[in-house]
Amino acid sequence: MKRVDAELEAEIVRLVMAEKWRVGTVAHQLGVHHSVVRRVLRQSGLPLPKLKPRPSKVDPFMPLVIETLEKYPTLPASNLWRMLRERGFDGGPSRLREIVSMVRPRPKAEAYLRLSTLPGEQAQVDWAHFGTMQIGRAVRKLLAFVVVLSFSRKLFFRFFLDARMPNFLRGHVEAFDTFGGVPRHLLYDNLKSAVLERVGDAIRFNPVLLQMAAHYRTGPRAAAPGRGNEKGGVERAIRFIRSAFFLGREIGDDLAALNEQAAAWCRDVADVRRWRADSDKTVAQAFEDERASLLPLPDNPFPCVERVEVSVGKQPYVRFDRNDYSVPHELVRRELVLLADLEQVRLCHGATVVATHTRCWDAGRTIEDKRHIRDLVEHKRQARRHRGMNRLRHAAPTSERFLQRAAERGRNIGSMTAKLLELLDAHGGTELDAALAEVLQRDVIHVPSVRQLLEQRRHAQGRDVPLPVSITDPRLRRIVVRPHELSTYDRITKDDDDETQDD
Repeated sequence: MKRVDAELEAEIVRLVMAEKWRVGTVAHQLGVHHSVVRRVLRQSGLPLPKLKPRPSKVDPFMPLVIETLEKYPTLPASNLWRMLRERGFDGGPSRLREIVSMVRPRPKAEAYLRLSTLPGEQAQVDWAHFGTMQIGRAVRKLLAFVVVLSFSRKLFFRFFLDARMPNFLRGHVEAFDTFGGVPRHLLYDNLKSAVLERVGDAIRFNPVLLQMAAHYRTGPRAAAPGRGNEKGGVERAIRFIRSAFFLGREIGDDLAALNEQAAAWCRDVADVRRWRADSDKTVAQAFEDERASLLPLPDNPFPCVERVEVSVGKQPYVRFDRNDYSVPHELVRRELVLLADLEQVRLCHGATVVATHTRCWDAGRTIEDKRHIRDLVEHKRQARRHRGMNRLRHAAPTSERFLQRAAERGRNIGSMTAKLLELLDAHGGTELDAALAEVLQRDVIHVPSVRQLLEQRRHAQGRDVPLPVSITDPRLRRIVVRPHELSTYDRITKDDDDETQDD
């Protein structure tokens, strides 16, 4: 394409005005675009040649098109095409779309003033979505909390895994700590965490946000809907973060490491860019001038711990954020209060902290305290022992006095209880109670003595002696051992004695 110089411009004017060539002919012969020819004529102050409009199928329907667009300026051309088809129009939608684009009413362009603020006067706050982060089996949203000081353009942002109120407050606290002070006003878009309701100029802010603002002696403000110039600083900052920090970065599954990278990037990249109000200064230098105008920090940061009321079911665990956390077994069927931050999960019963766990960002995990499991196992063992004692006490009342005597002598009560229960299953409560009474009378506090008495009584009554109930094989349980007559052993012993005397 030829370069449009003064000589070429003069030739275009001559051919059109003197020779009466058409614009398209001039463009074709001189090797330029027709828009170049029109621009040269317009810049020369000459009237553009008017083209005679060609007749179109849409012409009979133009009054309807114009009237409809005046009433509904944003109506799609496809809806107009269907309306015209019902009225006899047989043209295609593409030509109608071109005509609608030329006659559609346009809103009047509005000019915006560049807003400027005093040092320490205002900060702009917003959330930005950055996709998701895979942590174990959990896929969590990745959001950035962004704060920009309107005067110096000092930038702060931190990544969180949700935009709930605790993280919203935590972002403010960390931003104020990074700035070393608090701006006098905080400007928000219409975030749910900030603006609960808006009717015209009447705004109802979130009460928790108002508590935080009162703690830091700052004031929240809401940007007017559709006023991009009011919050342009934070919107440009988010675009800057996306292109200069996040694009092409491997985020991994470590949120803390990602936030360390964000803090280093703010210090090494964002702070050294040129300040928009004075190109001889950097943002860091402008912030040093602004720092003295910020409000001082209070003595204590605003609490931003997540508080949730949870219920303990039949098992000693509570459910929070897609994971289970253990609690002491004594708290089953109780209501607890869970306090969570980015690192810890604490469970409270009244004013007492009953469990503390490291927070898990995975999903479907069970986080246990070994002490809780050990205490539960011991509790179950004690419960089984008490159930066994109760059973013995009801079936053989003498067993209570027998076990008391055994405890006085330092015997293992749990082992003795288990063995007595086996004898109870084998011989019955009446026989066991009688044997225990006889052993107590003889002051022989041993389970083998009780077993021997029971076997002697069974043999004297001519009943079969069963195998120990601890045998689990059902085939062995069906075997019956028939004892020999004890007189046989007495006769063998007597014969041995006679032989000894003969020698």
